[in-house]
Amino acid sequence: MKILVLKESKSNEKRVAITPLVAAQFIKQGYTCLVERNAGYDSNFDDESYKNEGCIIIDKTDGLQQADFVIRVNAPSAAEVSAMKSGTILISYIYHLFNPELVKQLAAQQISAFSMDAMPRISRAQSMDALSSQNNLAGYKAVILGADVMGKIFPLMMTAAGTIKPSKVLIFGAGVAGLQAVATAKRLGAVVEVTDVRPETKEQVESLGGKFIEVKGEGVKVEGGYAKEVSDDYLQKQKEAVNKSLAQADLVITTALVAGKKAPVLITEDQVKLMKLGSVIVDMAVEQGGNCELSELDKTVVKHGITIVGQSNLPSTLAQNASELYAKNIYNLLMHLSSKDGMKWEFEEEITKGTLITHQGKIIHPSLISAIA
Repeated sequence: MKILVLKESKSNEKRVAITPLVAAQFIKQGYTCLVERNAGYDSNFDDESYKNEGCIIIDKTDGLQQADFVIRVNAPSAAEVSAMKSGTILISYIYHLFNPELVKQLAAQQISAFSMDAMPRISRAQSMDALSSQNNLAGYKAVILGADVMGKIFPLMMTAAGTIKPSKVLIFGAGVAGLQAVATAKRLGAVVEVTDVRPETKEQVESLGGKFIEVKGEGVKVEGGYAKEVSDDYLQKQKEAVNKSLAQADLVITTALVAGKKAPVLITEDQVKLMKLGSVIVDMAVEQGGNCELSELDKTVVKHGITIVGQSNLPSTLAQNASELYAKNIYNLLMHLSSKDGMKWEFEEEITKGTLITHQGKIIHPSLISAIA
């Protein structure tokens, strides 16, 4: 069976789906690894490093004609899907709820597509959970970006010239990215506060040294490990609860996403006006509309004296580490889905059912059948 690793074509994308070391693991399992020329170069893996592990360097057109498996980070282009053989197995981020036309094309092309962003949040899928592995890095990088833009340091510093007070960091969301942001900001010496619509995250925040801002009222329900939308009334209460902390914060990091929907607006323009001159917002949800009303995609802007960083795809800025983790996620998933005799196709098994979007010409993911089938 032949696995093809494609070079990512999305703007500002430096990751690669499989690294040389993970390719070697696939080869030991009996797979042939085809790698598009320069696929890993931006992640610091050159073609020679793949050849040394037994991979075959190939052009995209030839690779797509031969491949049984196509492995990517981002969703393929329409042209790439058209070039795939009928029966090809695709594994990548697909974001199926946002890309209905792509899903239809995959079905029409008889592609069996597994979406890495649809991984169920269950304990036995943790080693395959690419959203978590990538968000962990993104949470770290968000703090580093904020530190670079801020006009002050994080830690308490006592000098002969006087004492510098520690910076205050406010984080919206205590998921994987938010918790890593808490840990990173605390290691750098900041005072950290966190707000989240899920009250059960309080213990995790406090275990990392952060202070949890509690909101009165019923929090959000969690389904399949993902937070669902909350009422406007609850969001208003959350806004009122965090405004004091927002006004005192030197750095604000927002991480809130809702699966398959536009990111909720958590910081309005009026709230931005409450913030101290020179404060910084890093909006990690900017690619899905943004948590801050004034964020702009892939731009750093200054509004009302506040610097707002809207850089998308933070994992790509740590491409080597991000690729290493993503490649291992891919390997663990494919080992779960297959045996020595080939793919298992256990359609009612939880991981297969959660990630398989199209198969044998049909759209089969439960969330899509009624919407676009």
